[in-house]
Amino acid sequence: MSVRERTIIAMDFASAESALECARKLKGTARYLKVGMQLYYAAGPQIVAAFKEQGFKVFVDLKVHDIPNTAKGAMESLASLGADMVNVHAAGGKEMMIAAKEGLQKGTMASGREPLLIAVTQLTSTTLDVMNREIGIHGSIEDCVRNYALLAREAGLDGVVASPLEVGLIKEAAGADFFTVTPGIRPAGSAVGDQKRVTTPKMAFDLGTDYIVVGRPVTGAANPAAALEELIGSVENG
Repeated sequence: MSVRERTIIAMDFASAESALECARKLKGTARYLKVGMQLYYAAGPQIVAAFKEQGFKVFVDLKVHDIPNTAKGAMESLASLGADMVNVHAAGGKEMMIAAKEGLQKGTMASGREPLLIAVTQLTSTTLDVMNREIGIHGSIEDCVRNYALLAREAGLDGVVASPLEVGLIKEAAGADFFTVTPGIRPAGSAVGDQKRVTTPKMAFDLGTDYIVVGRPVTGAANPAAALEELIGSVENG
């Protein structure tokens, strides 16, 4: 796939109107959009259909994390949206991830089109101190991410969300075909914001990731389409 097809734009807007206006500006330039919690809770599942009708692929990023039966039901419901990718939190455990996969399969039996299912390892805003002291997970971020990636692979998931900095160890542990989606992407010179483990788009792809997720540097630009073209050019042209 091209860099364009592997770049997912995070549509973090507070209303459907704002999101759809930005999508119109990105049509013909972007291929893949992400609907996160803010937009999904503000606009409802209809926003997924609206983006699909405009020809975009859609990643529904709700990070499901609950008891296995609830996660299974959530994924069965999400399967009906026509999304191309959905996710859970790996911290929910292997049994929960297996149940989520079963729910997704059950929900797509009629259409036969099953979305990719991935698991969040550690958020790119998480530092080692936060993980150790506040979340209560001991050891290194790398060890935690590796363990979660292996659990997700064993549960039958397609890949994981992680920082680009952990892509190499994930591929080594879980296999080259186990794909990675990496947020924490900031073009050179962009504000880091609340992200901690970040790279540029080119560095992320050089590290071997399959997809990058970028939001504010594109959606917050005066001309989102031009900002995305510049980002893609920075990868393709070095």
